[in-house]
Amino acid sequence: MKLTASIATILAVCSLSSIEAAPVAVNATLPHHSAPHVTFPLFHNPKYYPNATRAINSARGKYHKFLKTASTSSFGALPVTDYENDVEYYGTVQVGTPPQNLKLNFDTGSADLWFASTLCTSCGISHTKFNPAKSSTYKSSTGTWKITYGDKSGASGVVGFDTVTLGGVKIQNQGIELAKLESSSFVTDPVDGLVGLAFDSITTAKGVKTPVDNMISQGLISSPVFGVFLGKQSNGGGGEYFFGGINYAHIAGPLTTVPINKSQGFWQIKVAGVSGGDPDSPSSFGPTDAILDTGTTLLLLTDDMAADVANAYNAQDNGDGSFTIGCDTSDYAPLTFTIGGATFSVPPEDLIFQNDGTNCVAGFGYGGLPFAILGDVFLKNNYVVFNQQVPNVQIAPSQ
Repeated sequence: MKLTASIATILAVCSLSSIEAAPVAVNATLPHHSAPHVTFPLFHNPKYYPNATRAINSARGKYHKFLKTASTSSFGALPVTDYENDVEYYGTVQVGTPPQNLKLNFDTGSADLWFASTLCTSCGISHTKFNPAKSSTYKSSTGTWKITYGDKSGASGVVGFDTVTLGGVKIQNQGIELAKLESSSFVTDPVDGLVGLAFDSITTAKGVKTPVDNMISQGLISSPVFGVFLGKQSNGGGGEYFFGGINYAHIAGPLTTVPINKSQGFWQIKVAGVSGGDPDSPSSFGPTDAILDTGTTLLLLTDDMAADVANAYNAQDNGDGSFTIGCDTSDYAPLTFTIGGATFSVPPEDLIFQNDGTNCVAGFGYGGLPFAILGDVFLKNNYVVFNQQVPNVQIAPSQ
């Protein structure tokens, strides 16, 4: 699997009302000539943030039977499962005709859509293997692919084309990569493959477009965006990828727009600074470039920044890219990132990734990289809207 538990093993719609109505009881001593009445005072909702598109769509839905033309707005909501204390998140994707269900990890840090197949001799016994012979819409090709991730895991195989459905959005003639070989870490992984959501410039299957590319070009979604909400196992887990729009039910603050540098094919942003540690005298670090990557479990910082953050939280370097941290972080301040002029935090309790009852492994580490990777430790606390066409992202605290 992609970067997960320690760096040795890790590198091994909804709308919010702007008002709230509260009924007040009828006065028991009304004058005899007065009609009974109830008053409804209106209170300001501090969690409301205006959104014109949401308001228009709400009105269109309310008066839909009077519309002269059908709405072209469309989206797909795909729920994901939170696996083993937020290690990874996977959703069910339908491939082929009739559809075959596959559990796939959604990864904004890669661009290949691949999965186990009946052509595979090394794929895990527990994996569901896509059988191209059982799909009437499958088309073979002479293309091949091979991908290797940062933890040296990987897979390879052949390229085909078929119908793929994500959250109800049916993509025709989508390029798919059928695994014929998997590395050992994928053999034991609970997922059947990955859905890459980075830019198509880094796909290993030449000429193959990503699912989001095709959603846009085939006019399947009304907006070239997808919103990502990752839940926490401590709060019930789960999560959602929302293709074509934003699910405001998962947003707890204003969205901040941040430009993307896609020159390397990733969702790369600028982090102006990072702070944390002692709440009375927090330490500051940065700036740094960073990649928003749903396929990486931890926060991977540059080596120097990781050492500084570890020092601020009294964490000890384990020598493999991971840190041991005290299991009680309640006296510490959140780890806060300044991005696009706004701040986004990781609460102290989420700085603990693994707790064996005696020792704790930190949710941050390092891997000798010249940039940071804002993995699930960051993303399960902050909602991100990825806009592929601009390109940019919008970030807000999640709920």
